[in-house]
Amino acid sequence: MKNLTHLLFALICLCAPALLHAQERDDSKYLAGAVPEVDGKVVFTKEFSIPGMSQDEIYNRLSNWMDMRLKANENNSRVVFSNKATGQIVGIGDEWIVFSSTALSLDRTKISYQLTANCQPEKCTLEIEKIRFNYREGKEKYTAEEWITDKYALNKTQTKLVRGLAKWRRKTVDFVDDLAQGATEALSATTVQTPVEKKEEQKTNASSGPIVITPKKQVIVETAQNAETPAAQKPQNTQIAIPATPVEPAKEPAAATPANPTPSQQAYKQVAPEQLATDAIQTGTGKLVIVIGNDAFNMTMMTANSGGSLGKVNGKTVVFSILSPDQPYEQMEKAENYTVRFYPTGQTEPTVILECKKLPSPATIEGMPRTYVGEILKALIK
Repeated sequence: MKNLTHLLFALICLCAPALLHAQERDDSKYLAGAVPEVDGKVVFTKEFSIPGMSQDEIYNRLSNWMDMRLKANENNSRVVFSNKATGQIVGIGDEWIVFSSTALSLDRTKISYQLTANCQPEKCTLEIEKIRFNYREGKEKYTAEEWITDKYALNKTQTKLVRGLAKWRRKTVDFVDDLAQGATEALSATTVQTPVEKKEEQKTNASSGPIVITPKKQVIVETAQNAETPAAQKPQNTQIAIPATPVEPAKEPAAATPANPTPSQQAYKQVAPEQLATDAIQTGTGKLVIVIGNDAFNMTMMTANSGGSLGKVNGKTVVFSILSPDQPYEQMEKAENYTVRFYPTGQTEPTVILECKKLPSPATIEGMPRTYVGEILKALIK
């Protein structure tokens, strides 16, 4: 009896921190309206606005992204219909959502879904519907309509998630946000790359709502059949942590890295973030450098090797900074604020300086570019 008492006490001590953490969790993102319904069916819709981009280009980018995204599952996931004239692309997906993973247990479910893109000049929509869950190797099967809607997954006052269904609703909303983030990157990237390995888990905090994307002037879209993918790159959108490596300073031009590398702001003009020109940053004609910290002796600088762009998220002017898979990212994960500088090719002083507050960004699968979203608080241009 004494040993049993000790065992119960130990279990309580182990479980208490997890219970406290669960009580403190902010689930506001997943409450009423987080799972939209159309005529009784769960249909997630993401809208994109891409000023200046033609319907054909939007179609080509999303078609290429969807084909790669679904093929990376290495199963029956695929594009099943496409019509360039009408701008419609339809695909079906079947992949894993992981609820929790420890050394002793793995809790996950298969999710199947239909993904539809409707492309028009300067805009498009992404719809995710016909969601089904296949749990415990097919022993339990559920539809989104009977499992994660407001009616079933929220309490009567719609202020809390129902405990047994909370994980399903959270992970499904995150999964949809992750798909939207992948489409955003495809529409804003200078080059669309081909993933070559299978993905397993999605983790994202991408914001919902209409997304405004600033297109690049120079666009290279590689087809899934012809793109050559380096061996280090892996499938897009599903996220696992990258092994930690030391942060190395970016190799700046000699004149741009004095003892205190902060450029003199006297030569710059401050503008409202929303007044920034859409082409103020063109990573094809220069480089994006991220600066973390204000102390010259404790400052981290790195080049966003995979590029970046300006855009809007929920009405906020933001800058997307994309680190390549082999770059260290620990300091960016810890940072709350950072500065982005754009150096045109051949210049030793930045022409654009953006002071940013980090917004929630999706995690990234090992071997894929890591995207950070910064709300622009202060903008300086030369």
